[in-house]
Amino acid sequence: MAKVLEQGSKAIAFTLDADGGEKVSLKEFAGKPLVLYFYPKDDTSGCTKEALDFTARAAAFKKLGAAVIGVSKDSVAAHDKFKKKHKLNVILASDPEGKTIESYGSWVEKSMYGRKYMGIDRSTFLIDSKGKIAKIWRKVKVPGHVEDVLNAVRTL
Repeated sequence: MAKVLEQGSKAIAFTLDADGGEKVSLKEFAGKPLVLYFYPKDDTSGCTKEALDFTARAAAFKKLGAAVIGVSKDSVAAHDKFKKKHKLNVILASDPEGKTIESYGSWVEKSMYGRKYMGIDRSTFLIDSKGKIAKIWRKVKVPGHVEDVLNAVRTL
């Protein structure tokens, strides 16, 4: 079982394939804030709304020096299609084996109609310029979430 991350913990290093055939890793964001959010699936209603909200505020995050990366188990090809369809302006990284998702404690038991299954907990981690976790949001409800994250970045 992975160590549970808490505010103040050192962020866990990752290198993932991202949209557009790029690789993305924690170390390339050293010295600046990073918003790392985990979401269940490309092109589903909640995940689309969340990605659109982050895209709508992308300029504000950039102005504060913060990058935004969304992570799911979807393939890079699915991410590329999702980004193109919705004109998204965030980095989408693919974690098909779920190693990074699990290391951040976002692979959890869920329940729907009494059936238990494993899935991605919609969660967001704000990593500060020193690579420490400044804030964690778990079981995220999409409405208003991006504004909360942006306000937290402003306080760094």
